[in-house]
Amino acid sequence: MEASSTSLKKIKFGKLKVVRRRLLQRYEHQPFISCLAGFYSCRWKRYQRRRTEPGKCCCKTRECVFFPLLVGAFCFSLVFLYMWGEAKNDYNNFDWYNYGNLGFWFLWSLVLLIVAAILFMYITLLLVLAMCLLAEGQQLYLHWSHKIGTFLVLGFSITAIFILSVLWGDQWKTVRLSFQITAPYLHIGAITIMVLLSWPMALHAIRADKKVVQVIIVGPYLAILLFLFLIPLGMYSPCIREVGTLGPKPALIGHRGAPMLAPENTEMSFQKTIEHGADGLETDVTISYDGVPFLMHDSTLSRTTNIKEVYPNDTAQNAALFSWDALKELNAGEWFLKDKPFSCMGSLSRADRNQAMNQSVYKLSNFLRLADSQNKLVIFDLYRPPEKHPYRNSWINRTLEVILNESGIRPHLVLWLENDMRSFVQSVAPGFQQTVGSKAPVEDLLMDNIVKLNLAYTEMSSEDIRKYAEANITTNLYVINEPWLFSLAWCSGAHSVTTNAVHTLKNLNQPLFLMTPRQYNIMWILTDLASVLLISLIFALHWWRERSFSCCAHEGDPMLESGTYNKFRTELSNMPTVMA
Repeated sequence: MEASSTSLKKIKFGKLKVVRRRLLQRYEHQPFISCLAGFYSCRWKRYQRRRTEPGKCCCKTRECVFFPLLVGAFCFSLVFLYMWGEAKNDYNNFDWYNYGNLGFWFLWSLVLLIVAAILFMYITLLLVLAMCLLAEGQQLYLHWSHKIGTFLVLGFSITAIFILSVLWGDQWKTVRLSFQITAPYLHIGAITIMVLLSWPMALHAIRADKKVVQVIIVGPYLAILLFLFLIPLGMYSPCIREVGTLGPKPALIGHRGAPMLAPENTEMSFQKTIEHGADGLETDVTISYDGVPFLMHDSTLSRTTNIKEVYPNDTAQNAALFSWDALKELNAGEWFLKDKPFSCMGSLSRADRNQAMNQSVYKLSNFLRLADSQNKLVIFDLYRPPEKHPYRNSWINRTLEVILNESGIRPHLVLWLENDMRSFVQSVAPGFQQTVGSKAPVEDLLMDNIVKLNLAYTEMSSEDIRKYAEANITTNLYVINEPWLFSLAWCSGAHSVTTNAVHTLKNLNQPLFLMTPRQYNIMWILTDLASVLLISLIFALHWWRERSFSCCAHEGDPMLESGTYNKFRTELSNMPTVMA
């Protein structure tokens, strides 16, 4: 009798240890769960929350309907943030467009980036809280204030994507190009997210009491995971290449000089470009009313001069309708210090500020003399004067006079871009390097003696660049400011790029993200293998935990089969000696 009594006590003590372990597992993370539910649902107290029973839905019907909206808001905000982040190369164009419509200068691009980042972080936090609550087996209930916030994020992201797609559709080409650089790293990020999601996924799948429910939970997850495992097979990047196959670094051509360091199209701007070792200078040429070619990008003078102060009644007049004597009176540098056209300009020295304050409109002849003295290539857009202008029909002849007779620049330094009267230009200036601004069949280009293509970077194609290079036709891409985009142009074989950031790109000694196919394959395979191992361990851990719990519930033992923990707590409180 004594032996059987001792044996009974041991069995009871063993069961109570199991009960104690299960109680601790259920309640030891209460502060953590309280924080999760508090931030997500504003339910800080335990009695306000409910657990998800095994095999049951994670939330009520209304919450089930809203949860996809939360996921959708996350996806759209991520797409917009990525799109706008990759658009940084063209922020100045975006701000210039807004300036033309609003009439005042402001860095709207930077504001939009900050707003997009804040909204994305907010919606990501909500989604992380939801995943953590699911991992803890808690029912989801999103507070009404967060639901309003989710609708705001979703509406803002969709509206912004739509407007930018309509007004600036070429930006999607930039996004497509960016994938050639970021795809391998986005792949790693997506796999990491799937590993993190495997914890709540495994928990609810293994607890499900029906096979159909398990298939519904696990099936889509495994399908997405398999797709991510195989997607590298379709990836392409010119920066994944064998050692020794990379071409020379593209030459740098200053876009309107160095507009991040000095007022654009001024003498100071081109001097800064030369100081930073650029290989060429790019500008825009307009002809004054009395026939003096000068440098100006805009059709009016309001953005880059103080015309509002000197000629307040002529701010909207075309720049070509002013005489050179009138243009000489304008200051072309004060606006640069006041408006700060680039967000990444940095601070200028006192000497640079003083020099910028005293810049004037720059003559083409002076620009060409400067380029010739420094042995720099020049390329320019030549704008035809408006109607009723004296040089409306002789603009090319007048420009040629300045280039050939007044400036003294050596002809081989001139990249002639203008298409009109190309045959005539070739006859009077055979030394010019004939350049065209669009793709065409190689045969047609050779027939016109074209030696260089000047293309927007969105038309970048390593295959086309290689095809033209085989015919001794080099490619220049514009306007490239960001290091990742310059790296892509370098890997694609571009001969030169036009840039606002000569001072930054000159420091790149090799392309970013450059790797060999072997290195990429190792990275890809190790990522997939590590994720398979971690996901398998997570599913095995949940299966083991649930199996160990179910094995403890013996038939005929009401204490362990009841499914409630109140009885467990009562038993424990009544037997303090045994627990001790």
